[in-house]
Amino acid sequence: MERVPSVRDSLVRARILVRGVVQGVFFRASMREEALRLGLSGWVRNLPDGESVEAVVEGRGEAVERIICWCLRGPPAARVREIRVELEPYKGEFRSFEIRY
Repeated sequence: MERVPSVRDSLVRARILVRGVVQGVFFRASMREEALRLGLSGWVRNLPDGESVEAVVEGRGEAVERIICWCLRGPPAARVREIRVELEPYKGEFRSFEIRY
C-alpha cells in the first residue's frame, strides 16, 4: 500500500502570534535557537503592544509542528497566554532564522 504524504513531510510556512509575558524573557533568542536546532528558517520579532511576539517559520511540517509546540511554553521565564497560528503558502524566502527589530 502506498503511503499518503502528510503535512509533516512537506515544506510549510506558518505565521505564529504568541501573547502573554513573552517580551523581556529571552523568548526571541530562545526561539531562534530552537528554530535553528530544528532546521527551520524565518524570523521572530517583538510587537509594539509590549505583550506579543510574532514569527514566520518555514521548513518541514514536522519541525514547524515542533516549534509551535515549543511556543506554547516558550523559555522558562515566559508565561504564554495565547497562541495563534496561520498556515501560509511555502515561499522558501529565508536562508536562516533571525531576530528582527
